Amino acid sequence: QKMNRLLFIPLLVLVLIITPGISQATEDEPRVALILSFGGLGDEAFNDSAFRGYEMAKEDFQLTLEYVEPGDVEEFEEHQRFFAEAGYDLVITIGFFQEATLEEVAPEYPDVHFAIIDGIVDQPNVTSIIFREQEGSFLVGVLAGMMTETSRVGFVGGVEIPLLQKFELGFIEGVKHANPDAEIFVNYAGDFVDPGRGKEIAVSKFERGIDIIFHAAGGTGLGVIEASEEYCFFSIGVDSDQDHLAPGKVLTSMVKRVDVAVYETIGKLIEGNLEPGIISLGLAENGVGTTDFNYTRDIIPEDVFTAIEEARTKIIQGEITIEVPDF
Repeated sequence: QKMNRLLFIPLLVLVLIITPGISQATEDEPRVALILSFGGLGDEAFNDSAFRGYEMAKEDFQLTLEYVEPGDVEEFEEHQRFFAEAGYDLVITIGFFQEATLEEVAPEYPDVHFAIIDGIVDQPNVTSIIFREQEGSFLVGVLAGMMTETSRVGFVGGVEIPLLQKFELGFIEGVKHANPDAEIFVNYAGDFVDPGRGKEIAVSKFERGIDIIFHAAGGTGLGVIEASEEYCFFSIGVDSDQDHLAPGKVLTSMVKRVDVAVYETIGKLIEGNLEPGIISLGLAENGVGTTDFNYTRDIIPEDVFTAIEEARTKIIQGEITIEVPDF
């Protein structure tokens, strides 16, 4: 149900009072809003990466920046309409859960430019930024395939949707590329904000001889990493650099440069060249990749690094392709 525009006057006052990320705008400065995915800050992954881009822009550009942390998916429309009604120049929405709402909201505010990370909204005032997660996941699959001592590795996803299947299938392809005899065991937690469930799944996998687990599960995946430290097996992080969460036990993280995407989108607005359409970021664009292995470089043999770099080159050159569902 659409919110009556008259409601936004009192709502504006209320949000300015109670929301820490909202401040009074300075006249003549571009105004940009960041609407995080549900779960908010502190996930050490997707939302935190987006917020780093926000903070980088805050340091480098002269503009007014605001952010909100929706409590659940029901709040996305309210926040999108609030910032559009308030006349913000750019509203950046984080996460595929905001896609359906933005499809409805964006056409109603043609003078506001929107951007969405991890979704595609085909509207003339929307920039859609997606990642080829399967490419980075292939690299960490090569790592897992070569590092496993049991030839049994695992994947833990948040919710089973095409976006997360890109992580899963890329990982499987990478493992099989490096170790054709390896078995890959896949589970979805059904949640992005349940570390306890993530830990429970990880421990169950470990007890079945799985010695490396890659998670793509947001806050739920923090439980996977906790389990890897407690039970002494290897994990692989996601989205942000999570290696420091269990030094020496997180082999690497499959990093998505959401921070760079947010920062560069804001930069394009400032420069006056932000265009609608789809931007796809993979290995060639440095949109995905591994960390610098700061805690595990002495653990991982040199031939594994060589294999990862060879796979990276072949993917960029098109010699290796990974089939994934339509986004």
